Amino acid sequence: MSRSGLFRERSRPTAASRVLVTGAAGGFGAPTADRLRDLGAHVIGLDREGGDGVLACDVTDDAAVDRAVAAAVDRLGGLDAVVHYAGIGIPNDAGGPLHPDAMRVIDVNLLGAWRVTAAALPALQASRARRGGAKGRIVFVASELAYVTLPFVSAYSVAKRGMTAYADALRLEYGTELHVTTVYPGYVRTPIHDAGREVGLALEGQVRREEVDDIVGTVLRALSARRPPRDTAGTLAGQVELWAGRHVPGLVTSGVVRRLRAQAESGHYDSSPLAAGLVRRLTGREVPATAPARDGERSTR
Repeated sequence: MSRSGLFRERSRPTAASRVLVTGAAGGFGAPTADRLRDLGAHVIGLDREGGDGVLACDVTDDAAVDRAVAAAVDRLGGLDAVVHYAGIGIPNDAGGPLHPDAMRVIDVNLLGAWRVTAAALPALQASRARRGGAKGRIVFVASELAYVTLPFVSAYSVAKRGMTAYADALRLEYGTELHVTTVYPGYVRTPIHDAGREVGLALEGQVRREEVDDIVGTVLRALSARRPPRDTAGTLAGQVELWAGRHVPGLVTSGVVRRLRAQAESGHYDSSPLAAGLVRRLTGREVPATAPARDGERSTR
């Protein structure tokens, strides 16, 4: 549950709830699916590798998404809600090449959510009569990095900010039939951060810390509340940060820049070849810029 009572789920999904969860084998998706099932919901997950209650699906593949969503809807007997967790996190240089890392992050995190939503939308609409006219629900799990800019996560930030824009567009065009909620987690210790840690760019300690249960509880609340929130963080502190990032972005960015310069001067980034150019630009110091081999792609959640 969330550490703040404000963010505890106030009601429960009914036993008739049929939910599709992407990234269902990950650090957020698996506990969300478990909690939903405990509350009587029927859940099918999508992830890169299949398993118990999880269908194998590459969300960057249009045909694979169409097949997997159709199979999930068939197993569930319809669809009432979709929760988007699927994604990856790979550090990148904002001035560096798009391929392969930046494009892969954007494709999985942003376009993957778009593909799954488009494939699931007809089932969400068709099931409205069974729900007594109630709207279907879609929950997009974005990130605080959608509105707080940090170095070496530009592709991830672009994807998550794009996700918020897509959620807004979906809400505008389909708001008569759908409740759409966007959730903005802070730093949560899940496998998404492994790739950054491998190249000396771990976010732990750099941004506000939250727990898995903060986000899972917030998603459950969005799925069950009579009037689900449009945009929400997982904690009260996160809600304050969300407001600041949206209403005083210059102030937030100034604080980030001051901290970044101090860290560069202290040698914080010296062990990361990806940061060599930034360290030189901020401090004039030269550090090695030869990147080590990266151990494959990591799942976000």
